[in-house]
Amino acid sequence: MTVLHGSGDLRLRFLWRRGGFALDVDLTLPGSGVTAVFGPSGSGKTTLLRLIAGLEQVPGGYVAVDGETWQGGACVVPVHRRPVGYVFQDARLFPHLNVADNLEYGRRRSTAAMDESGLAHAIELLGIGHLLERMPSGLSGGERQRVAIARALALRPRLLLMDEPLAALDAERKREILPYLERLRGELDVPMLYVSHSPDEVARLADHLVVLEQGRALASGPLRQILARLDLPIRLGDDAGVVLDAVVGAVDRGWHLMRLDFAGGALWARDHGVAAGRAVRVRVLARDVSLARQRPAPSSIQNVLPGQVDALGDEEHPGTMLARVRVGEDLLLARLTRRAAASLGIAPGADVWLQVKSVALLE
Repeated sequence: MTVLHGSGDLRLRFLWRRGGFALDVDLTLPGSGVTAVFGPSGSGKTTLLRLIAGLEQVPGGYVAVDGETWQGGACVVPVHRRPVGYVFQDARLFPHLNVADNLEYGRRRSTAAMDESGLAHAIELLGIGHLLERMPSGLSGGERQRVAIARALALRPRLLLMDEPLAALDAERKREILPYLERLRGELDVPMLYVSHSPDEVARLADHLVVLEQGRALASGPLRQILARLDLPIRLGDDAGVVLDAVVGAVDRGWHLMRLDFAGGALWARDHGVAAGRAVRVRVLARDVSLARQRPAPSSIQNVLPGQVDALGDEEHPGTMLARVRVGEDLLLARLTRRAAASLGIAPGADVWLQVKSVALLE
């Protein structure tokens, strides 16, 4: 079941089987921003998008968007009439059409397509204005994907589905295109479902996170809340950690450092050339956070923050555990041994000092 009410919720319910695999999900997702669908290969991510788009059918399924039924009972709206923009791993541009004609093809597909000014805005956001007369064969992989996204937006979709759009690109091309995706998230009022198995993409782009495993949703909710869960630690990559929304508060050019201000305090990190005042995302891994009961003496670890233990959680190894610590309005995770926790009296409600050894700027 899929229901989208403009800025309201997106409701999904599917029971789909093929061979020995079953996708069984019942989710309520936000009707705005970027929802990342994250999980290992074979978990059902692509199938979920194809069901929404109508590329796969499930008996007894129901799909409605903003009160309009796409599938229910005897009603099945054909794929080409569903106001969905779909971006695949490969750009799938028409090789015999130049960029401008590829975009125009997208507009012709929909009676509700973007007008000229809307398409011009999408072209500007994606930085492809200088490519309009080029043929797909003359574009880089990143350029082709930006054109494919613009073509999907030309339909003026109610929902934009992106199925691992950067998976076929090398690291340099991914770095090229990610800022454009961030601009889309910030400036377009089109909800996006973004399938990925890349931790960096999810941490950088997502507002909401759905974690799929073997056809079932292990977790769903706002990105920061899901990453801070202790009952089911979600690892984006090789370790548990959180994502913070921050602003570059100051740049110390003498020491090549920048101060990242977030709701709970500030963290210093290496200067990445980002101007003061710019909003950024910061990732802090549990392995890079240590706890003390008294303010630590000056050391090489310069980021020291006061906090209060919010909760404790188990880890796979019986000798270690995770502590969730509230720092102002934010939550951070710290990994420590159970012996250290016992000797320090680490328990919910305990006042602590956090030493943050390293932070990663997501850019």
